[in-house]
Formats: sequence, structure tokens, C-alpha cells
Amino acid sequence: MIGISIDFRNRKPIYEQIVDRFETLIVNGVLDADTQLPSVRALAVELSINPNTIQKAYSLLEQNGYIYPVKGRGNFVSGNEQLKLRKQESVYAALRENVKKGRELGISCEQMTEKIQEYYQKEEMPE
Repeated sequence: MIGISIDFRNRKPIYEQIVDRFETLIVNGVLDADTQLPSVRALAVELSINPNTIQKAYSLLEQNGYIYPVKGRGNFVSGNEQLKLRKQESVYAALRENVKKGRELGISCEQMTEKIQEYYQKEEMPE
């Protein structure tokens, strides 16, 4: 099925991990528009978690515009191109906030840039 994995040691709730992973798969084009997602029951069995957890994740994905339901058929990827822009803007907003905090701590632009480059090169890129 779809490459969703759960880190049970992560402090982030399981449903949020599922939401984050699906958002990444959708924004990066791994899941194309109108692709059917696994049923709640099938994904719950695959991940060995409660179906209510999957339902909560799917509800959040729907609220945020990543998926849409079709009665009697399941959930599908919405394919809205604005999603990637919105996701990017949230990353930029977090970066702005961290730059502000860095300034307050006396971190120079050069130091910040070096760290960004270091982290960018070290972190695994999504598949």
C-alpha cells in the first residue's frame, strides 16, 4: 500500500503523524489528484492501530483540503495546487519566527545561514 509508517516513540500523536505523512505525499506529487486512499479499515489493519485514529486523520486532511470523500467509494486526493504553496508558506513562517528568535539571541545572519545549509544537507529528503 502507501508508505505510511508510525513512530510509536514519537511524542506527536499518531493521527498527526498520519496527517503529516499524507500531506507530504500529496504536496510532493507522490499521490496524484483523484488517487483513492486506502479505506479506514484497511489502513488501520496495515498499521495495527484503531480505525478511529485513521478516521480522525482523514477528517483533518479533508478539513485542510488535501482529500475529499465520495459517498460509498472512499477518500480521494484533492489535487489542489494551492496546498503546496500553503505548506511552503507555513515553513517560511516558522523560519521567520526562528530568525526573529535568533536575532534576539545575537545569532548573526551568517551563522544562521551556515546552520540552515548544514541542516538542509544532513536531513533526508522525502522519497
